[in-house]
Amino acid sequence: MSYAPRIAQNLNIPFRRVEATLELLETGATIPFIARYRKEATGSLDEVQIADISDAWKKMQELDKRREVILQSIEEQGKLTPELRAAIEAAANMTELEDLYLPYRPKRKTRASVAIEKGLELLAKRIFAQKDKEVEVLAAQYITEEVPTVEDALQGARDIIAEWVSEDKKARDKVRRHFEKGAIIASRLVKGKDAEGKKYLDYYEWSEPLKNCPSHRLLAMRRGEEEGFLRVAIAPDEERAVQDLDDMYVFGHGESAAQVRAAVKDSYKRLLQPSIETEFRNASKEKADLEAIRVFAENLRQLLLSAPLGEKRVMGIDPGFRTGCKVICLDASGNLLYNTAIYPHEPQRQVFESQSEIEHLVEKYGIEAISVGNGTAGRETMDFLQKIKFSRPVEVFQVNEAGASIYSASEAAREEFPSQDITVRGAVSIGRRLMDPLAELVKIDPKSIGVGQYQHDVNQNLLRESLDRTVESCVNAVGINLNTASKHLLTYVSGLGPVLAQNIVAFRAENGPFKKRSELKKVARLGDKAFEQAAGFLRIREAANPLDNTAVHPERYGLVEEMAADIGCKVIDLIKDKSLHAKIDLKKYVKGDVGLPTLQDILKELEKPGLDPRGSAKAFEFGNVHSLDDLQPGMVLPGIVTNITNFGAFVDIGVKDSGLVHVSQMADKFVRNPMEVVSLGQQVMVRVLEIDYARKRVALSMKGV
Repeated sequence: MSYAPRIAQNLNIPFRRVEATLELLETGATIPFIARYRKEATGSLDEVQIADISDAWKKMQELDKRREVILQSIEEQGKLTPELRAAIEAAANMTELEDLYLPYRPKRKTRASVAIEKGLELLAKRIFAQKDKEVEVLAAQYITEEVPTVEDALQGARDIIAEWVSEDKKARDKVRRHFEKGAIIASRLVKGKDAEGKKYLDYYEWSEPLKNCPSHRLLAMRRGEEEGFLRVAIAPDEERAVQDLDDMYVFGHGESAAQVRAAVKDSYKRLLQPSIETEFRNASKEKADLEAIRVFAENLRQLLLSAPLGEKRVMGIDPGFRTGCKVICLDASGNLLYNTAIYPHEPQRQVFESQSEIEHLVEKYGIEAISVGNGTAGRETMDFLQKIKFSRPVEVFQVNEAGASIYSASEAAREEFPSQDITVRGAVSIGRRLMDPLAELVKIDPKSIGVGQYQHDVNQNLLRESLDRTVESCVNAVGINLNTASKHLLTYVSGLGPVLAQNIVAFRAENGPFKKRSELKKVARLGDKAFEQAAGFLRIREAANPLDNTAVHPERYGLVEEMAADIGCKVIDLIKDKSLHAKIDLKKYVKGDVGLPTLQDILKELEKPGLDPRGSAKAFEFGNVHSLDDLQPGMVLPGIVTNITNFGAFVDIGVKDSGLVHVSQMADKFVRNPMEVVSLGQQVMVRVLEIDYARKRVALSMKGV
């Protein structure tokens, strides 16, 4: 079965582009590789569009697997008619497929199945036809030892009718439409939990249309329910839904009609409404998950692409009060040179001794920058350092230390620093993430980096897949130094993975630095396909072939050499002298699978070979505030954006608790998406609106600041 036409229609992407993308994915091409090096085939689809195609393809494959299982199950029951087969084969989604299967799905014992075992199915059919007027007389014919009374017979018949209604695809679709149009999500406090569940105070008595409920609110209510503080329900107007079902199944006003009406109401309340509610709970949760994951992934992307300080000698400090500040010194390659501890804060308050030690280490190791974690005592440590008058230029930075403790206790950290304790490893991580955030953060589980919301509540498989894809995208967008990259960083390079990454590191250790990209083919188990996928994203500085330090793929080296020869120069000249590019007529080189998109990418890369797209890190200084008590409404303060959600951005202004700039306070115009206004790590000016001391919350505004 061809998936391309359906995917093209669903995603509104031209069929030929979808078809070409699927062909590339089927041959093992990665999303970054396809987006960067196969633009002619895909019509320059970006990574998001290619990922959407990949996801749709996987879902359709899952749907087809389920379709085969269902067809086989019904066929084994001897109930697969040509009409039913056609309907199942035409089902476009899992909901439709499961509805068709519902009457044939093997069931546990139900009230209806018990009634059928008692011989009441024929009675149910007679009543459902609504032609008999005296139903009690009719029901009396079905009295047995197992059905001792007329009411027992009628109850059994109603149970059977209720199940028939609940399994009727038309009835389910009718109830679904009521949920789609008018379902209300409501949360209520569980009795006696008001003291314990105060963080859910906003949801003690809350209701709104489900279709209007934003991701963060739905996930908050679901978490409150999971923790036992809230009861959450989703339902449309019951009276209207039952009336619509009556219109479908009830004819006239006789005794039979009354029995059917009672069965329909029971079917709705006991079977249909709970079933469709579960469906909508799952669907709304999935939608909320996807939105939360999207925001998390974008935050992660911005964090991973934070500007690096680069190869400079750095001092890393993991601040603390009672236990002191752990201090480490790194060389320009990030190697640990020295570690110690200082105690400049309470209770020891060894200010003079600590200052002397810092000054000594800065001189001894030629420190060019200091990286301070933003956790406990972070602000006080920044203040302490900024009072020191160094004899050489030293910039002081505060970095987000989220996840440093996770890294310090990880297998990766133990492998790298087997003889150091976790405090030293944590300080090393803080220092290195200033030098190169991407290289350091790839060692940490993305969930622990602290830039998401509800990351433990969303679908963990979807979250892991999305975050891994984001890390892979960032690593390949930046390009990796083949001779210095850790195995953790290499793991995310297109086409590699953990085994080949380890093999590259082992090859490097045994044979020394790579001198050219083609040497990758000598690495154990790294075949032609892996080389094709990875080579363009790996850089070799000072390589004999200057193209080895660019994003130009080895498959296009001959093309660049042809360009250089045609204008009478060498490849290195094309890189050193941008004016030569004007002499190149790109149209002359359009042929086969090489079009203008590839040629234009090559020229852009020759203009900036090996240039890091992330820019460079900038130091930041907080205002003169340290706690909530120092704040007053109306104050204008500098801050750093630490997290972005759909409802606003959290900004660190130098007090322990980050303040929130609600989306309505971000600009003088309407803002739909906070990421259109701010980015993670951005330095902003904010005005204090309100301080909630009880809940330790600060409301901020960026309007007119």
